[in-house]
Amino acid sequence: MSEDELRAEVLTARRIVVKVGSSSLTTAAGGIDADRVDALVDALAKVRTRSDAPEIVLVSSGAIAAGLSPLGLEKRPKDLARQQAAASVGQGLLIARYTASFARYGLRVGQVLLTAEDASRRAHYRNAYRTLDQLLAMGAMPVVNENDTVATAEIKFGDNDRLAALVAHLVRADLLVLLSDVDGLYDGDPSRPGTSRIAEVAGPHDLDGIEIGSAGKAGVGTGGMVTKVEAARIATGAGIPVVLTAASHAADALAGRPTGTLFLRTGSRSSDRMLWLAHASSPRGTLHLDAGAVTAVVSGGASLLPAGVTKVDGEFAAGDPVDLLAENGHIVARGLVNFDARELPRLLGRSTRDLAQEFGAAYEREVVHRDDLVVLRG
Repeated sequence: MSEDELRAEVLTARRIVVKVGSSSLTTAAGGIDADRVDALVDALAKVRTRSDAPEIVLVSSGAIAAGLSPLGLEKRPKDLARQQAAASVGQGLLIARYTASFARYGLRVGQVLLTAEDASRRAHYRNAYRTLDQLLAMGAMPVVNENDTVATAEIKFGDNDRLAALVAHLVRADLLVLLSDVDGLYDGDPSRPGTSRIAEVAGPHDLDGIEIGSAGKAGVGTGGMVTKVEAARIATGAGIPVVLTAASHAADALAGRPTGTLFLRTGSRSSDRMLWLAHASSPRGTLHLDAGAVTAVVSGGASLLPAGVTKVDGEFAAGDPVDLLAENGHIVARGLVNFDARELPRLLGRSTRDLAQEFGAAYEREVVHRDDLVVLRG
């Protein structure tokens, strides 16, 4: 693609998810930067008020950062309780700023706060989709954030880049735009002479040998280039192209101009449950598999039977997500288990026929059914 060509992936998108990071909305000391918020809203509103306007879902970080200064905190706290307190103060300030800024264009916003549990439980997942879809149908701009006031380490998405990729899949978006404080993916540290921006990534092979930084510049967020590349991998693998650029280039990115880095789709849309099981669920335990079970699950598309499980770790109930480990300790799959952790030890290594004869027909079933299992590595 030449620098003069517009990106068809952007121009043909009818539903777009835009994610913006904390460092693009707030000051380094904490607190909302009203000018930065207004500049982002100007770019989004320009798209939303076009005659052929696509729908936009905004995934916005910044709640914790926005709450630092009002609470007298000089930097992002490390303890969960103060992070939740900052989020509680900052989330209200952030959505109020968005509401006022979009109102300049006659646009309404609707706040949607999610936790990973909302994503991994089927009923919650459907409710989240219905809410977002209805907001879009009614012409409102959904503003999505992780619910940091209640999310704990065990039920967090981890970063809003991953949340944005999963929301893009949830709302069946045609495009994901990741806005940061860097204008794209570089082949090294952008601050070092001799590095250059990568205009297009067609697949994982294009990233071979690329040095990807792990921390953002401002120190008020949790992500970095690593999380953005991972989000791009999740989205493109589900058939959604991604544009990564600086927040200051949002207008160019949404107009299809070749700013930043374009990640081309590498797969097709997958099952909602499987994508969220792989990337949004928090495993409650682990099942250790023998070599035959690993082959059957990973290569054979089979369910996991009691005969192939050698060891059980963790406390979990039937229906919880668990990781499946090979003999070398590597995670090969994740699935929803059909037995409680306390039930499984007496079933290990035995055939379902023998178990049914001893304990009853209810035990003639898989430990993890293949329909509730996603392979994570081959």
